[in-house]
Amino acid sequence: MRNERIAAVVVTYNRLPLLQKCIAKLEGQTQVCDILVLNNASTDGTGEWLAERETNHRRLHAKNTGENLGGAGGFHYGMLWAAEAGYDYLWLMDDDCLPEPDALEKLLDADALLGGDYGWLSSVALWTDGTMCRMNLQRKTPYRDIAGVTAPLTPCVMASFVSLFLRAETVKAFGLPIKDFFIWSDDWEYTRRISIRKPCYVAAESRVVHAMKSNTVVNIAADAPERLGRYRYFYRNDVYLYRREGLRGWLWLIAKDCWHSAQVIRHGKLPRLRVIWAGFMDGIRFRPGSESF
Repeated sequence: MRNERIAAVVVTYNRLPLLQKCIAKLEGQTQVCDILVLNNASTDGTGEWLAERETNHRRLHAKNTGENLGGAGGFHYGMLWAAEAGYDYLWLMDDDCLPEPDALEKLLDADALLGGDYGWLSSVALWTDGTMCRMNLQRKTPYRDIAGVTAPLTPCVMASFVSLFLRAETVKAFGLPIKDFFIWSDDWEYTRRISIRKPCYVAAESRVVHAMKSNTVVNIAADAPERLGRYRYFYRNDVYLYRREGLRGWLWLIAKDCWHSAQVIRHGKLPRLRVIWAGFMDGIRFRPGSESF
C-alpha cells in the first residue's frame, strides 16, 4: 500500500442518498484515502449527516460552502483545501460517482507506470447497466470522443471530474478550476488547460459507475423546462473554452450551436434558441478572474 497522502474530493448538493453510497465506496477502497466533502449548502439533511459521521470517522472531513457555488465552485475550493492541507494526490468526483473497490489502486498503478510524468489520469466511467457513460467519454481531441479504451493507458486531452486523479504539484502549477463557470465545462476547461502542456491518459483498469438517472448527453431540445437555466452556463462556458483553440475552435462552436438550434426548431421549442445564443454572446464577453493557486 502506498504511503502518500491522498484526498478524495467530493462535491455534493442535495443528493444525500447518492453521497452516502459514494462515501461507502470510498471507505471500501483497497488503497486508503481521506475523504474531503464540499457541501454546497445542501438543505436535505446532508450537513447534519456529515457532521455526525465526521465525528466517528477520522478520514472523513466536510466543509459547508454557505451557498450553492455549483460544481465549479465546489471543486475550486475543494482542490484548494486539499492542496493547502498537504495532500500528495487529489482524486476528484461528484457525489453520484461510485468507484469500484480497486479504482484508486489502479490509478496509483498507472501513476507508478508513468513515473509521475503526466498531467492527469481519468477512470473509465460506466453507467448503471455496465455500458459506457456517454456524458463522461474522454476526448482524444477537443472535438472528438475517444473511440474506445483498449490499451492500459489511452492518451486523451479532455475528461470529466467523474474520477479524475492528479498530483497536488500539478494543481499548484496549473491552478484551480474556474469557479465562475458555476456548472458545466469546468472540467473540460481544466483538463484541457493541463493537457496542452502535459500528456494525459485514461487508466483502463480504474473503473467507476456514474449513477446518473439516464445515460444521456446534454440536449437542450429534449431537456425538462426546469433545467433550462443551467444551459446558459453551458453555452457561455463552451465559448470561453473553445475560443482558446483559435479559428478551428470558433468554427466548431458555431457549427455546434447551429446544430443545437436546428434540433430546437425541429422539436418546436423556439424560445430555447434565445438560451443558446444569449449564452454564446455571454461567452464572447466572459472574462473570469485568475484561478492561479
